[in-house]
Amino acid sequence: MDYRIFAPDKIVMEVELPASKSISNRMLILNALCGGELHNVARCDDTDAMRRALATDTTASGAVATVNIGAAGTAMRFLTAYYATLEGSTVILDGTERMRHRPIALLVDALRRCGADIEYAGEEGFPPLRITGRKLSASHIEIAGNVSSQYISALLMVAPLMGCRTVTLTGEIISLPYITMTLTLMRLMGVDCVMNGNNISIPADAHYVPCDFTVENDWSAASYWLEMQSLLPESRITLKGLHSESAQGDSAVAGIFSRMGGTAPIILDLKETPDLAQTIVVTACLLGRHFHITGLRTLRIKETDRIDALCTQLRRLGYIITAGDDFSLSWNGERCAPEPEPHISTFDDHRMAMSFAPAAVLFPGIVIDDVEVVSKSYPDFWRHLEAAGFTLTPCERRKEAPK
Repeated sequence: MDYRIFAPDKIVMEVELPASKSISNRMLILNALCGGELHNVARCDDTDAMRRALATDTTASGAVATVNIGAAGTAMRFLTAYYATLEGSTVILDGTERMRHRPIALLVDALRRCGADIEYAGEEGFPPLRITGRKLSASHIEIAGNVSSQYISALLMVAPLMGCRTVTLTGEIISLPYITMTLTLMRLMGVDCVMNGNNISIPADAHYVPCDFTVENDWSAASYWLEMQSLLPESRITLKGLHSESAQGDSAVAGIFSRMGGTAPIILDLKETPDLAQTIVVTACLLGRHFHITGLRTLRIKETDRIDALCTQLRRLGYIITAGDDFSLSWNGERCAPEPEPHISTFDDHRMAMSFAPAAVLFPGIVIDDVEVVSKSYPDFWRHLEAAGFTLTPCERRKEAPK
């Protein structure tokens, strides 16, 4: 379904944000390793995929279980490590066609060095994977620090199971807050790991213990409402369930948006919080704020190529932004004529839909395609927009080939 969207003049609303998807997925894995009570776990496509996978019987004698996690990239990375340590199980771990083109070789190679039995069931270096769980052993693990933090978090969460004492991240570290989040949750579950520079140490006798845990609400979801507040400054939007001292790196969005009202060019390095890029870039263009944003390396391998998607879809609104060879995005104010009736393609990417929807403030009647994609992280997004006064009218679909 596609929606044609019209925005209100202002928003006065309390918003019950969804629970953090990032924390929920980590806690679901840690809970599977040691038990405990989880509360306020996110209910969305990604966490539902993780729940279904963890509930699948993968240890039946002689059986090979097939687990399809759809488009859930976090689940693919975390479950690869989890199943590799699950003795007695054999699993085919698969996903969507897009997932079959998202690289996973660095994680597989690191797990193989620990003794994992993982084979590629399709193209080398990509899912699907055939994983036979076994007891792994490694006193030391090494992986590049400039890869997806999900690879690193996957390794960290299973490291205590294999007697690992140190994990070294070589070179530059990106998306550090997501790694820090994983370490914080591991400590909560009894593994007193410490990060010092590029080295993470784990006590020799480390083991997980169950705990009672409530997941906080999602700062990534908050970003879209901060965008709306910026575009409709007379609004009074209250966002519920957020922690100011949060384990979520995306809590940095509050400080970033507090500076959106200025006039100086926006200079940002988002290597630690790349999931905020779409919201920030779209908002900056709509506010007429020039920008140069770096640290976007991982955007090329997300649900879509987010760098390319931002360039093509913002051009439909008349903004000519530039992608640099250094994984940066820039805008110096260059404009072109916007499409008379802009139609935004989302490329199966939830963040494309949610970051462009508030553009209805400046472009009444803008169309967002495949609106169902928000179920990946924020299933109630459209319902909340209607409650805030937006008009959402289903309209004829114009499908564009995914990137």
